[in-house]
Amino acid sequence: MVHRTLLAALVAAATAAATLVAAPAQATTPRTATAEAGASSASRPVTNLDHLDFLLDDVPLPDVPGHSTYQQTQHPTATAPWVYADRNADGTYRRVGGGTLDPATGHWGQGAFDADDISRAAVVYVRDWQQNGTASSREHARELLRSLTYLQTDSGPDAGNVVLWQQTDATLNTSPTPPDSPNPSDSADSFWVGRTIWALGEAYPAFRHADPGFARFLQDRLRLSLGALERQSLASYDRYDTVNGSRVPSWLVADSTSATAEAVLGLSAYVRAVPSDRQARTVLQRETTGIAAMQRGDTTSWPFGAVLPSATSQSTWNAWGGMAPAALATAGSVLQRSDWQRDAERETAQFAAEVLASGGPDNGWTPTPFDRTQIAYGADSLVQSFLAVGGAGQDRLAAIAAGWYFGANPAGVPVYDRSTGACVDGIAADGTVNRGCGAESAIHTALSMLALDAHPAVRTAAETVTSRSDVDGITTVEAEGGALSGGGGGHVPTVVRPDAAWTGSANWSGQAYVHAPAGSTITITVPAFRQDTLLYPVVSQASGPSGRTDWTVRGADGRTRSLGSTPNGGAGAQGTASTSSFLHPLSLGRTAPAGTTTITATVRGGSADLDAVLLRPVVSHLGLGAGASPSDLFVNGTTSARSTTATFEQRSTVSVYDRSGRLVRTLQLAPGAQRVPLAPAGFTVAAPR
Repeated sequence: MVHRTLLAALVAAATAAATLVAAPAQATTPRTATAEAGASSASRPVTNLDHLDFLLDDVPLPDVPGHSTYQQTQHPTATAPWVYADRNADGTYRRVGGGTLDPATGHWGQGAFDADDISRAAVVYVRDWQQNGTASSREHARELLRSLTYLQTDSGPDAGNVVLWQQTDATLNTSPTPPDSPNPSDSADSFWVGRTIWALGEAYPAFRHADPGFARFLQDRLRLSLGALERQSLASYDRYDTVNGSRVPSWLVADSTSATAEAVLGLSAYVRAVPSDRQARTVLQRETTGIAAMQRGDTTSWPFGAVLPSATSQSTWNAWGGMAPAALATAGSVLQRSDWQRDAERETAQFAAEVLASGGPDNGWTPTPFDRTQIAYGADSLVQSFLAVGGAGQDRLAAIAAGWYFGANPAGVPVYDRSTGACVDGIAADGTVNRGCGAESAIHTALSMLALDAHPAVRTAAETVTSRSDVDGITTVEAEGGALSGGGGGHVPTVVRPDAAWTGSANWSGQAYVHAPAGSTITITVPAFRQDTLLYPVVSQASGPSGRTDWTVRGADGRTRSLGSTPNGGAGAQGTASTSSFLHPLSLGRTAPAGTTTITATVRGGSADLDAVLLRPVVSHLGLGAGASPSDLFVNGTTSARSTTATFEQRSTVSVYDRSGRLVRTLQLAPGAQRVPLAPAGFTVAAPR
């Protein structure tokens, strides 16, 4: 389960990676590629909820002050999914809770069930019922929503907030081990409040006519949580904090665009059904305004148009919980805000396309690709966002992103079993697969499959994306790996290895950096660049003036070229940030040419703390499949029209999309080496004709 603060998320990811087991070898045979995502589909549906059904269990609903649910007296039992499932040697699974089990009490350190997974599972079953008419899904959704609203505090100063954890005997664990934030878990708004709003908002329209009494109850409970937001984070609406010189909204749910985006998805569904509800409409408008205010960068400056996930850090992005573009697009449609739709197009067509070309839904770029573990939550966030924006280009990207489930991932094997509905709990950067399949993984896999089944042509295209042949996107070289030369007066650069990589708002790449005084140099040797490359030095800018660092490169021809300078100081006001220094990638004025073999940083005045350099090809490339069905994604990292050379084994259709994902040109290329065009800041997809 991924939620809470960014630091907690990174710790959780590291813990999960430590338990990974080797994936069995498995051969895959690529199917024939679909030339266009809009082509007709003959593939069968891929949604299978069997594994999620297996995770469901009965949970009692005793009388507890402050907690109640629909028809509790008549039906004192509801349903919740176990949070985790470990895979046995024979391929079956055993359900387990979170934390350490106390055999004497049967209690887990955290719990057996949690509101995060109950709410998201309810969304799955509501969508399946509405999309496929599955009667059992209607009943599962109803019982999950009864369980979820029982966890909602119904009275007192914390009314509308939600207790996160529950034991199998129904005991509410408000302060688990390890503790959550907030603690107690119903003492403030949180990820689980955002997800409760998501579930209630999507469920109300579904039950509105099918079960009016239950729908009215859901509506009342939705308003209860909206009231909690209004007296808590939304009380700061239209106020902004300063974080390292950047203006950030102070009213996001749990200071998180991730939590806020999931609430916005539910509110969008509700307001679409009940446009006259002023409270819900106002909350939707305000929360989405906060999300839009967290978009940063542009085509050539980090983070390249991404919506950052945390209001407390200007240095981090993670794929898990990356529903912000989906929220912007959906709310934009409901409230007729074309600017939000454009914001969503900008992130998906530029930044998210670059994420795909750089290897897929990594858990954390902080700001370098620090945690390259990948989970279904991250893959699903990309799929949902591409499809929510819609259009020709985003549909193509959605199919590529969904290929993660079918084999186009770091492991190179399918991680979704359509015969059982099981997925995996993660893929490490080295391709090792965690073969567990807990609730979060099963839920987000199911959400992706439901989305694919709702878009059959995208589904057909996704099922052909079964392997990767080339990943050539953003990579990192470490400053501490360079040759260090001293400045005058005995002042020499030194490698610093802090006790922890985490600074409070970012991670030192490689858990080290170089402290370089004036006059010193760092020369990093790199494999010769295959093409022109954009360099982004990752610098911990100090507050106040502190000189500059000049950057030069040298190629095999021996020529030295200046790329420009980065400031060592000049960090903005600290404000509410955890540190006064600001660790983030900076842009240079020029591009390093193909053939570059060394990068040199020379400190001019003051001192510099240099972490790493991000290397971004001017045209990133993701190769998919092989043999009879290869396809390619090319992403233009510049604002100029470009072309790149690619070799095709067969006649191919090349589709060129602009910076918003709109199709601007289609052409046919013959086998052999060909020039592939790219629109400014756009992307191009090539596939067999």
